[in-house]
Amino acid sequence: MGYSVVAGATGRLLFGYDSYGNVCGKKNSPVEGAPLSGQDMTLKRHMFFMNSCNPEIKDTRLGSTALCVSSCPEEQLSTLEEIQLFADTNGSFLCVYSLNSFNYTQSPNADSLCPRLPVPPSKSFPLFNRCIPQTPECYSLFASVLINDVDTLHQILSGIMSGRDTILGLCILALALSLAMMLMFRFITTLLVHLIISLVILGLLFVCGVLWWLYYDYTINLSIELDTEKENMKCVLGFAIVSSIITASLIVLIFILRKRIKLTVELFQVTNKAFSSSPFLLFQPLWTFAILIFFWVLWVAVLLSLGTAGSAQVIEGGQVEFTPLLGIRYMWWYHLIGLIWTSEFILACQQMTITGVVVSWYFNRNKNDPSDHPILSSLSILLCYHQGTVVKGSFFITLARIPRVILMYIHDTLKDKHSACSRGVFRCCCCCFSYLARLLHHLNQNAYTTTAINGTDFCTSTKDSLKILSKNSNHFTSVNCFGDFVIFLGKVLVVCFTVFAGLMAFNYNRTLQVWAIPLLLVAFFACLVAHSFLSVFETVLDVLFLCFTVDLETNDGSSEKPYFMDQEFLSFIRKINKSNSTVAQIDKDQLKNEEGTELRPIVR
Repeated sequence: MGYSVVAGATGRLLFGYDSYGNVCGKKNSPVEGAPLSGQDMTLKRHMFFMNSCNPEIKDTRLGSTALCVSSCPEEQLSTLEEIQLFADTNGSFLCVYSLNSFNYTQSPNADSLCPRLPVPPSKSFPLFNRCIPQTPECYSLFASVLINDVDTLHQILSGIMSGRDTILGLCILALALSLAMMLMFRFITTLLVHLIISLVILGLLFVCGVLWWLYYDYTINLSIELDTEKENMKCVLGFAIVSSIITASLIVLIFILRKRIKLTVELFQVTNKAFSSSPFLLFQPLWTFAILIFFWVLWVAVLLSLGTAGSAQVIEGGQVEFTPLLGIRYMWWYHLIGLIWTSEFILACQQMTITGVVVSWYFNRNKNDPSDHPILSSLSILLCYHQGTVVKGSFFITLARIPRVILMYIHDTLKDKHSACSRGVFRCCCCCFSYLARLLHHLNQNAYTTTAINGTDFCTSTKDSLKILSKNSNHFTSVNCFGDFVIFLGKVLVVCFTVFAGLMAFNYNRTLQVWAIPLLLVAFFACLVAHSFLSVFETVLDVLFLCFTVDLETNDGSSEKPYFMDQEFLSFIRKINKSNSTVAQIDKDQLKNEEGTELRPIVR
């Protein structure tokens, strides 16, 4: 960040600059060899592209000439006379500075010095003062050329631009459904679990039926002239096949686990006691999400600022371009590592905070008298004592993610030169690193819990948690899967209803846009939001049962060393063991550990 501030040109980034090196909205210094540079642009605060509907990339730069103007044309200008009238009325000159406005219709070079007709209506982007075309076709072409991937990105941006209001409404719907689902888990009953399962089954079947009906409707009424309908038909077929597979798999799992619904309800009722001691724990994902959004925006700003770090060079036509400084690309990779590591660090801080709250509640003899500010207390302990633990945990996940990013970069760079076998190998390697990151995430959660209990360092906590879980795998595995599966069904329910609403909304404009890409984007956002909110319950479940295993290791239930768990929790564990036919009852001789004391290290 410091280097980007010193070497980057934030003024060019924020205010924009024309093709002659002038920063819009400022008084500029001249560049040697560029006669149109060094102008006073104090009153010209907007950046206008003369050919925004058909831009081109020439030598890795935008070929369209950019100018600083007083205001953006909000209505379409179809002739040079209209451009001249717009200049005389608004004082905004859309032709090259060397051409006076009264010569717009008389100069023989007006075609090359003025924007290509017709000029689309545009509005200034609120933050960066760029004149962005408002028609979906021009907008998608303009934005896609800036990122230098016309074909794919054109479809994405065109669909997003055409259905931006619908997308925003669907994202709000996903947020509302996630909040409602979180409240349902907070006050869950047997009836609610049956309701969730029924809604999931009906929703999946309904979405599958709608997708196959849409595909059948496309095959009958397909317009050969419209490529958008052909693309929509292919995407609908893919959606239908994937949703059918997911539906069949989930129905089979629900059928297998249907007899354990009552135990699942008891599990959440026990878990909700932790939330009762700290109700604001439910809103922890909101704060984490806000911090992540702030960091991601800052990261993008630094990345763009690094992209503006360069020296001015005069090219043909008296225009100015800024060439990047040496070593900038290597700093981009360093910046990418910082993105992954810092994001994982923020998520790890959330895990550690939630873990500290649950641990302090569990190992409190008087659970009816919890601490006054458990979240703030857990956060202060994290900041004072355990930052090194979360740094190490997030660093190991970063080490697992970086090779996957490099493999994806190599695969995209050499995708035209790869054989089918090499592409398969690349994908297998990416999947392996992805599963490795998930495994490390689970191990880190157990290590954070052990750290919160014993105050040990990361490596010691990881080793201790693995040892104690290996001894009590029956208790931990059999119980944890019940709640995780129901939480997963809650996420599926949110995504299912959001996708269904998107299908109904997007289908009305099937000929205007390739809406499958925006629908996929909405589904991804719904999945992300649902996971962010409901992951609190997953974290609490993991922490709770590791605390349970520690309690079994260090206490025997006698009057000298009573359990920290209450009788409701203990009876629930006995029911689980009985239903699995693994243990008929909890044998006191098995639980007894003479070396254990209340909060000593869990492995001696």
